[in-house]
Amino acid sequence: MNNERVITKALEDSRNGRIEQAIASLRLSLRINRGQQDVIGLLGMLLVQNGQSEQAVHHLAQAAVSDPHSATAHNNLANALHSLRRNAEAAKHYERALAIDPNHRQAMLGLTSVRIDLNDVEGAIAIADRGLLLNPQWTQMQLNRSTALASGDRIDEAIASMMRVLEERPNDRALRGTMLYALNSTSRTTADIFVEHRKYALGAAPPAAAVITDADPDRPLRIGVLSGDLRTHSVGYFAEAFMRNMPAGWTLVAFSTTADRGNDAMTTRFRAMCNAWVDASPLNDAALDAAIREHRIDVLVELSGHTSGGRLTALDRKPAPVIVSAIGYPNTTGHPCVDWRIVDSATDPAGAEALCTERLARIDPCFLCYTPPANAPMPEMPPADQPVTFGSFNLTSKIRDETIAVWARVLAAVPGSRLLLKSKSIADPTTLGRLLARMQAGGIDPSRIDPIAYTKTVEEHLRLYARVHIALDTMPYNGTTTTCEAMWMGVPVVCIEGDRHAARVGTSLLRATGCEQLLGRTTDEFVEIAVKLANDRAQLTALRSELRARLSASPLMDSRGYAERFHGALRECYRAQHALAFPSR
Repeated sequence: MNNERVITKALEDSRNGRIEQAIASLRLSLRINRGQQDVIGLLGMLLVQNGQSEQAVHHLAQAAVSDPHSATAHNNLANALHSLRRNAEAAKHYERALAIDPNHRQAMLGLTSVRIDLNDVEGAIAIADRGLLLNPQWTQMQLNRSTALASGDRIDEAIASMMRVLEERPNDRALRGTMLYALNSTSRTTADIFVEHRKYALGAAPPAAAVITDADPDRPLRIGVLSGDLRTHSVGYFAEAFMRNMPAGWTLVAFSTTADRGNDAMTTRFRAMCNAWVDASPLNDAALDAAIREHRIDVLVELSGHTSGGRLTALDRKPAPVIVSAIGYPNTTGHPCVDWRIVDSATDPAGAEALCTERLARIDPCFLCYTPPANAPMPEMPPADQPVTFGSFNLTSKIRDETIAVWARVLAAVPGSRLLLKSKSIADPTTLGRLLARMQAGGIDPSRIDPIAYTKTVEEHLRLYARVHIALDTMPYNGTTTTCEAMWMGVPVVCIEGDRHAARVGTSLLRATGCEQLLGRTTDEFVEIAVKLANDRAQLTALRSELRARLSASPLMDSRGYAERFHGALRECYRAQHALAFPSR
């Protein structure tokens, strides 16, 4: 059997959604000739994409043992181990592949990614630099290097690096999307950030849009959800409300761009809510476009934007007549085929349309609905003898100099107080050292900071709030899940109202829960609110016992009311498009 023909056919099948057929053909080929490393490698890759990583490791480990001097065999095994988050083992096999072949491109790419996951940012950058010496135009390696910089909270460096590349390759949309996401953490003007988002349309294919052919604008709709986060992930806690409460007669189809490993409880719940589930992880853009069309989706709800797992490029030919961006991305997408964004009047007041390529659908009072983890522990106050502890569980990439300046004023006004920071990035010693140096330069003594990188479970993560009296939000990129989590655990969150969607999410959440007393309109007000709370232990104790009930009774957790507003907005978006298709109605 001809290897090249088998591999070509398997790749074609997998990219067009026939992954089981591709796997079967590769298995057949290996029964005829067991020593085909290229076939074994592809089989392993497809097994990983099909959520069968353990089987992939079994096959690829045997291949590496049988041919220990094959760089490709070790690289393939490392890929499978990486997919299972067995990162230390994966790193060893990537390194073994590079010891055999120092210029093995895929092993270099894999090692940069796994080094980031192992919180070895400097190691990732070193490997990326080595790869770029081989080929300065290596797009994926440039993207990996920029991701490493951003993971190490070197946001400005990452953006500058990506912008230099984009000057030469303005149509590199993967790199541009990563850069756009990073821009949300900066204090660049809203106008400047919007200009950069508009450039995302560069290189987009001319649309061959799906059209509305049904004359009835009020029939039951077929809703598609496109996301890489239908799993235990921040977005999942906000998608559940509208996915669980579908209107009678409507159809829900999920297009998941992350392979289902079969061990995620939230994915299992989401699957049960859907009429159909499409594993979009192995599909190329054309195949994903075709899959959306085949399911005759009326309104496609895109939940990722430019975040990891997003597939905006698959929307270039507009596979659904109406495409809506919601929940997962705090800005306009800039994509010419995305018609609407779901927001509210707090995050996007009148006039915000000027900074969006989409039309805005406001679902007041809040564009979000929070579903807390089922195993969340009960709120507990810190010990009575513990000094006042402020906290932030946001990504440290959101802790910009302006945030540090305001936090420094709060800590200075509360002698003896401490600051607890929890973020995965500070597991990297270099990143932590850089953060502490920035804190010190901004007026916060590093000896007052308690850094925590990881907890093993969500429950352990939530229990950490028992060490925090008051949470301090970041600016200009607010917390979202962290704000909801903190309040669910009885911890008040002090926020400041900013000038853009990302800087007004805290405003929306506090208003929706009746906690506007925690919202400052200026930095002076932010400091005043935080200091006043810190000096009122009785109020902090009362909030610890009251906030969970307050959230439960608020619009932020009214899943049925939210779903009614959300689906009502989808209906109105569809009607608006329908009116264009049937102007005489």
